Amino acid sequence: KVGWYNAVLQPAFHLPYPDDTLAFVVLSTPSMFDKALKPFVHKERLKIIRDPVDQCVSHHLSFVKEKFPDQKVDIIYDYEILPNRKPKFLAQTAAHVAGAAYYYQRKDVKLDPWGKKKIYGVCIHPKYGGWFAIRALLLFPDIQVPLLEQSAPIDCVSTEEKRIELLEQFNFHWQDWSYRDIIEVKERYSEEQKAYFATPPAERFQLLGLQGGAQ
Repeated sequence: KVGWYNAVLQPAFHLPYPDDTLAFVVLSTPSMFDKALKPFVHKERLKIIRDPVDQCVSHHLSFVKEKFPDQKVDIIYDYEILPNRKPKFLAQTAAHVAGAAYYYQRKDVKLDPWGKKKIYGVCIHPKYGGWFAIRALLLFPDIQVPLLEQSAPIDCVSTEEKRIELLEQFNFHWQDWSYRDIIEVKERYSEEQKAYFATPPAERFQLLGLQGGAQ
């Protein structure tokens, strides 16, 4: 429910919907790369002018919207920002309140070793660890669900030591991918997918066999 999200954030970040409004958090799993992105690029290669992943997600969610012709469906993407440069929604908070993935933050560590350093939090999924992404929020403004019960996310990094290790790896060594394997995972990115996401965005077109930005 939108109210679960708004309840844990400052008013500046609130979503402008009644508390009982139904919302879905959309995640992409490791297999998205082969099952969705590559076929999409192959089919749409002449139309890709921005970011292939963003366009692929948008393409598939437009089909979801079509499945509900009688409903108003609002979609907010993870990359969208407001005029004040703030994100339109805080993806990790949304995933946490929806019970999709646990958002580990500095406040989850009792004996904080970081002093004055800025420490960012990170979501971990019980099945995919850090090998997933939060892509969008689907909102159904006309559907109110006052009786929907909130499910807590699975706390899969439950020890103090592991949480410290996770936040250390994410904040200071994120490029080596190690934080994503903080727990035993069922599936991870392929080497090809890792290479794609490790490549600067402007050079990714080449990896996908595209000629670059504006085709």
